[in-house]
Amino acid sequence: MSSPNFSVSLESGINKKRTAVKLNGAALFFLSFQTLGIIYSDIGTSPLYVLNGIWPASGGAPSEEDIIGGISAIIWSLTLLPLVKYVFISLLFGTHEGEGGSYALYQGLYPPEDHDGNLDRTLTGDTYKDASNKASTISERFRLPLLAWCLFGTALTMADGILTPAVSVTSAVGGIAVAKESVSSKITPISIVILLVLFIAQRFGTAGLAFLFAPISCIWFLLLAGTGISNITAHPGILRAFDPSRAVMLFVRTGDYDILAGVLLAVTGCEAIFANLGQFNAWSIRISFSGFVYPSLVLAYLGQGARLIRDGDAVMSNIFYDTIPGPANGPLFWIVFVFAILATIIASQAMITATFSLVQQLVNMRGLPPLKMSYTSETIQGQVYIPVINYLLMIGTIVIVAAFSNLANLTNAYGFAVATVMFSTTILLAVQMRWVKHWPAVVAFGYFVLWGFFDGLFWGAALKKVPLGAWVPLMIGVILMLVMSFWTWAKGLEDKFDGEHRENIRHFIIPDADQGEEDDDEDEIEEEEPGPEAKVLDLRYNYRVGSVRGEKDLGETQPLARLPTCAVFHKITRGQGAPHTFIGFIRQWPALPRVVIFLNITVVPIARVSSEDRYVITKVRTVQGFYGVTAYLGFREKFDVRADEIIEKICALEMHLDPRQIFGTVDQIRAAARSTSHIVPHYYVVSKKLDAGRLSPVINWVRKYLIEDIYRRLATMFPETGNWVAAEEIIHVGINATI
Repeated sequence: MSSPNFSVSLESGINKKRTAVKLNGAALFFLSFQTLGIIYSDIGTSPLYVLNGIWPASGGAPSEEDIIGGISAIIWSLTLLPLVKYVFISLLFGTHEGEGGSYALYQGLYPPEDHDGNLDRTLTGDTYKDASNKASTISERFRLPLLAWCLFGTALTMADGILTPAVSVTSAVGGIAVAKESVSSKITPISIVILLVLFIAQRFGTAGLAFLFAPISCIWFLLLAGTGISNITAHPGILRAFDPSRAVMLFVRTGDYDILAGVLLAVTGCEAIFANLGQFNAWSIRISFSGFVYPSLVLAYLGQGARLIRDGDAVMSNIFYDTIPGPANGPLFWIVFVFAILATIIASQAMITATFSLVQQLVNMRGLPPLKMSYTSETIQGQVYIPVINYLLMIGTIVIVAAFSNLANLTNAYGFAVATVMFSTTILLAVQMRWVKHWPAVVAFGYFVLWGFFDGLFWGAALKKVPLGAWVPLMIGVILMLVMSFWTWAKGLEDKFDGEHRENIRHFIIPDADQGEEDDDEDEIEEEEPGPEAKVLDLRYNYRVGSVRGEKDLGETQPLARLPTCAVFHKITRGQGAPHTFIGFIRQWPALPRVVIFLNITVVPIARVSSEDRYVITKVRTVQGFYGVTAYLGFREKFDVRADEIIEKICALEMHLDPRQIFGTVDQIRAAARSTSHIVPHYYVVSKKLDAGRLSPVINWVRKYLIEDIYRRLATMFPETGNWVAAEEIIHVGINATI
């Protein structure tokens, strides 16, 4: 039996699924070095203010046992949370694409279904009525609660992208004021200027910024380690802080739960370790943190504690700067001071790049509108710059800095966001352990109990700060969660409509009776050498349009003239069958172009795709001149598919099928291609009426307002074609979509 469709594969050597970056040797070492300038600047600048956050300068010096207990709490918090929880556990749960963060954990629970690219090019057959996604690893009844929870965690992580630059830069300028008190009244305007420069620099990309920032951060951590070792000699007894019972006894002895709010500042930025996974890879993060960052921080806190025990009230005004070895205002003091300023400015970079990664995931999973992205690396797809998000972060950060004149209140807001995100991650990790990794239930439960206990302690301490400024990230997180939830819901309804209204071309485009019978076996795609008996019909043959699924059969068909043009119909969502755009186009303009191309675009995990590997083409036998095409683009390539390149590939396929060109098919195709139109759908969404009993009027009114007044306008503002080159040349076919 002859095949109804002919396909030529042009995709050799292309990995169509993005995977985590795998490096070794010098490349892995260099990537590990780059992480210093992006991921750890936030957690690395915590020694500037943590001890004064636990014991304010306005109070007296604590006792030796209290200092040892406080340092012990810091050391074990750094060990249990950033080191064990994030570096050694969380990084095991990134997506197959190498992404991390709260949304990546949700994607692990409900992964996108593996899709066969051949099906996108299938325009005949009835197998496109697929069942719903079967790839989920956990019961569907938990989907919405887990989605809401992960969106809230993601939203708070993005809120950190606003708060982290505000805290870091304001702290830097506050340090300048310590050296020169006359500057204290100008902290806010100086901070705003620095923030403007920082956000404008984001367009140079993660790799470029990491190349600049990494050496500075490296020197900063070496200074922390060196000064820490020197200070430990002032009171070696501080090493007793490695005993965790000292931390427990501190809280038993003092009963001061608020101390945890200060200790929490020592682990701020640990969520960036996981969220920035897509910017680097797991091993580069493990090597840099466990081998360099973690020991430097531990030594720094031990050294500060040793000097505080020895010098007491003499260093309470500013524990970090007053414990720098050597004379006050000596050479080492100014070296540390300069690098402290640079490090605190760089600290904001961690959450800015983490926010870019999270937004990229959300856009790809259709949780946010299709925002314009700029990929800044030739090797790592996760290194991305998103202009709109960058400037929204800039505006939000500047507003926060201007509104919070009190740095203590700003720090309270910061700590609450960090604690909530850590608790959210713990819950999602425990669920993944059981249902994705299929680890024993006792392991998942044990993990949740242990780390949930620690996260709960920090979260409770931070919750008490809500009236003092922590309401800000809570408000930002709720707003972002509502936006993401709304777009996910509304876009899902539109995509569902698109999938349900695909048509089998065989049932819609009917050949004239005098053209002879067509092969009815239309439900497979095979790649085979056509024999000399392969029937290639003239593209000028006429067809008739029949009724579509869901319409009443009127018992008659409408003739379609073949026009000497070429039309490229873009399939926005993946799946079999002709898209609803084509049906709407034929209804509005009852004519059939001689060459009709149904195009799917797939972005692959390499920077650029060669022209030889770019296109895969399937010819439809049922209706002559119809082709299903998949175009593969590298993640750094412009979203520009050239019709002339596709036409040449189609001509090569036709020459392969009919080397003698008995029917002159290639000449007809090239003639038609002189006039080519790109056609995409523009869904004019209308809310369907639901029957919800007595509440129907209210529910339908709210639903109509959300879909028709809000989503419809946002979809117009952020079209699917927004990232396409020459978008003005695209014809938008308006289609009423009742969703």
